[in-house]
Amino acid sequence: MATAIKAGLTIFDLPELELTYAPPFGSAKDPVNMIGYAAMNVAEGLSQNIQWYNLEDELKKGKVLLDVRNPLELKNNGQFKNAIHIPLDELRSRVQELDASKSYIITCHSGLRSYIGERILKQANLGAENLDGAFSLYNTVKPEEIKRV
Repeated sequence: MATAIKAGLTIFDLPELELTYAPPFGSAKDPVNMIGYAAMNVAEGLSQNIQWYNLEDELKKGKVLLDVRNPLELKNNGQFKNAIHIPLDELRSRVQELDASKSYIITCHSGLRSYIGERILKQANLGAENLDGAFSLYNTVKPEEIKRV
């Protein structure tokens, strides 16, 4: 990031930033590249994010929390109170179970699967937003709101 800041790069430059790649030490796409992809998705309107501190207010407005983690994750890590659960692997085939008149806030463990879930719901013409930081962040800042199984 220091290189990008010093060079005056924008979020649109980050995905293409060439950084040293050594398989034993890092992935082909550096976290800086991934930050760029995520920021571009928001800037271009491909993804809308809800912040953890706005979640309760959004749910009071009638939005539905959809957790796309798998059942083992729910058992091992706990689950959101009042969330519906459809694992991401099943979401495309079960999307018809969702109420088209509702808008959904999608969550997973860290955010990648919830982004994919958001895209699946939008492709099905359903209202969808991504919970920024997902379960791992919410569990850190509001552990009392997590139901332990």
